[in-house]
Amino acid sequence: MRLSAFTDFGLRTLMYLASLEEERLSSVAEVAAVYQVSQSHMVKVIGQLAKLGYVQTIRGKNGGIRLAVSPESINVGEVIEQLENHLDGVDCTTTACQLLPCCELKKALTEGMRAFIDTMRTYTLADLMVNKRQLIPLLATG
Repeated sequence: MRLSAFTDFGLRTLMYLASLEEERLSSVAEVAAVYQVSQSHMVKVIGQLAKLGYVQTIRGKNGGIRLAVSPESINVGEVIEQLENHLDGVDCTTTACQLLPCCELKKALTEGMRAFIDTMRTYTLADLMVNKRQLIPLLATG
């Protein structure tokens, strides 16, 4: 299983914001620079994270972005489920597969995906930040 770039950057954005001092605001440009990704892509990622309630966006001259909730209350499995479009393992409708009438592959892949999500649900953002002191220098843009 491979997560989409959208989900990957969503998780990385949350980790970056969790690495900042509690009241410090960041920006889309700052997060995009840290991960060397286009600002337009990061706008979409952060917009979705804000829509889901994980990120707070503050408009205006002194605005920016920050976590909207504590890292302890952000469940990694839930974030993945909310950001990832394809957790079904395989899309049987895109090809003319001869196995479709009696295939067990989709069932097995669905079961595997569920096990993956169940495992990821045992982690919070805080769990991913236990080595915060080691992560902070790696996330510096300057």
